[in-house]
Amino acid sequence: MSGFKTIDLKDIAYFQSIVGEDHCIHNSNDLDEYSRDYTEDLSFMPSCALLPKSAQEISKILAYCNKKIIPVTPRGAGTSLSGGALPVHGGLVISTKRLNKVLEIDEQNFFVVTEPGVVNEDLRQKLQEKGLTYPPDPASKGSCFIGGNIAHSSGGPQALKYGSTKEYVLNLELVLPNGKIIWTGANTIKNSTGYNITQLVVGSEGTLGIVTKAVLKVIPALQEKILMVAGFENATDACATVAPLFMKGLEPALVELLDEKGVALAVEAKGLANPFPPGKSFLMIGYDGKNREQFMDFCEQTMLVCEEYNATEVLLADTAEEQERYWDIRRSIGEVVKLKSIYKEEDTVVPRAHLPAVIQKVEELEKKYGFEAVCYGHAGDGNLHINILKQDLSSEVWENELPKAIRELFEVCKELGGTISGEHGIGYVQKQYMDIVLNQTHFDILKGIKNVFDPQGIMNPGKMIDE
Repeated sequence: MSGFKTIDLKDIAYFQSIVGEDHCIHNSNDLDEYSRDYTEDLSFMPSCALLPKSAQEISKILAYCNKKIIPVTPRGAGTSLSGGALPVHGGLVISTKRLNKVLEIDEQNFFVVTEPGVVNEDLRQKLQEKGLTYPPDPASKGSCFIGGNIAHSSGGPQALKYGSTKEYVLNLELVLPNGKIIWTGANTIKNSTGYNITQLVVGSEGTLGIVTKAVLKVIPALQEKILMVAGFENATDACATVAPLFMKGLEPALVELLDEKGVALAVEAKGLANPFPPGKSFLMIGYDGKNREQFMDFCEQTMLVCEEYNATEVLLADTAEEQERYWDIRRSIGEVVKLKSIYKEEDTVVPRAHLPAVIQKVEELEKKYGFEAVCYGHAGDGNLHINILKQDLSSEVWENELPKAIRELFEVCKELGGTISGEHGIGYVQKQYMDIVLNQTHFDILKGIKNVFDPQGIMNPGKMIDE
């Protein structure tokens, strides 16, 4: 939508009357952090950033912006990899960092009520004290906010066994673009009362409103965990190992895929000894349970399956300290790749048996377009993160040729029954590829939904679909 109002001093004065001068940021030097997220090297400067502390303050702000037609970009921790928090139309950024309280842990009904600015790992630690857990565990769990996780329906390694964010959201307090506040559902597992507004908001990337409270399902924590790490000479053998694990009824909690390039970068950047076995591709296979005795059979059968598919070596990480050595490397790959080069991160997902075909396509595109990619992700659910490094590529190739390569990759994912994003969302950088997986009827439905929630088009404009 065009025709947005430019924020002026009168608007600033109004915002200050709501959140206070200290929480209304409009000096250009202080606005830089709100101009970018983790997406490539993109930056769009807003005119103002607000740090409200309640749904009521956000309600007043949105009602004002809706009337004045001021664009609003909701922002959590800014860890988006698809440009979800970029204020591409300038205007106003609303940060949820002050809405950072865990409000209630209901141990009888197994849910937690939290504000959106709570860090994922902080929530998990509070629940651990009660013998509970919230399974979604994105790689950025130490910094990302629950609100951002809801906006993208984030997953993580444990999504294989436990599901992604959408499986845990029961109810949401939502401030609509016109300032009205609603609860989207109920604090119950079952709810068959009208359209499922809660699940419509999950994954909507801040385009329909701002979540100010979330009721999340929690489960009892399983204390015992074990990790096996297998090396393979190629990704095809590594990926082919996954389905037989399930055929044997082993039900791993996670199956992660890494390549030697990502491991080498992380090991070098962090100054660590490389704990991985020989190979060019690696699987991290994890189990959890109530007691350690059940792991022995799991490990034995896992070892046999890996050997059947040509594993070079299979290692067992038995203690928490040993496991953390591998997780430290796994979680840091995205971060160290960014230190090495500007990169585009694609978030492809296909039925897991087709993952080797996606990797083969990446290798083909590397040769065709002359780029280098670091691949890792969730082999158990077919979700592959493909980091395409800019390095010495010219701006011409990066801006004009790389989109062609990405389109070819996404077309293959579509042909294989997959789609273009598993957990990172569409945001700003992926919306140009939405036509690969959606037709005009889909777009009409999406635009119709957007118009019902946000007829003025002020909420996170420029994201997901073109207004």
